[in-house]
Amino acid sequence: MTEEILIAGFGGQGVLSMGKILAYAGIMKDKEVSWMPSYGPEMRGGTANVTVILSDEKISSPILNKFDTVIVLNQQSMDKFESSVKSGGCLLYDPNGITIFPTRRDINIYRIEATRLAAESGNPKVFNMIVLGAYVKAKQVVDSENVQLALEKSLPERYHKLIPLNMQAFSNGMEYLEGEFVL
Repeated sequence: MTEEILIAGFGGQGVLSMGKILAYAGIMKDKEVSWMPSYGPEMRGGTANVTVILSDEKISSPILNKFDTVIVLNQQSMDKFESSVKSGGCLLYDPNGITIFPTRRDINIYRIEATRLAAESGNPKVFNMIVLGAYVKAKQVVDSENVQLALEKSLPERYHKLIPLNMQAFSNGMEYLEGEFVL
């Protein structure tokens, strides 16, 4: 099994963190992993994306043109990366700020209203964990337990008190995705 994932959005949305957590969760599932971030000079507000590959076999190259899954969190990413999903692949998106919705009919399309759910929770910083929960529910490439271990590994110890909040957001994303299959 190989899963090639691209996560794209604005800096500050937790794009790179989401990729790192996914990569750590893959390592904890004994997968071969590649994590390759890409971002502009702006730390927040600029575009950012990360490629994550999880595989049972050695990974020959982290550079890809087509992906099994693309997660888009803004319109620019939708415009740029919708065509990068392999036929039969998965596109997962948050509709906040999206004005031109996905049009392809040869892929599975999932929608997660992570911005709204994060705002309703009172903590918009958990946005990325809601999206990650939806992705894990849709693709089941890593286990929830490994996501928690990955959070412990990727967050500095001073933020470990936030792990329960993040795991609740992750669970909310898994719950919300149910029945949201668009195609």
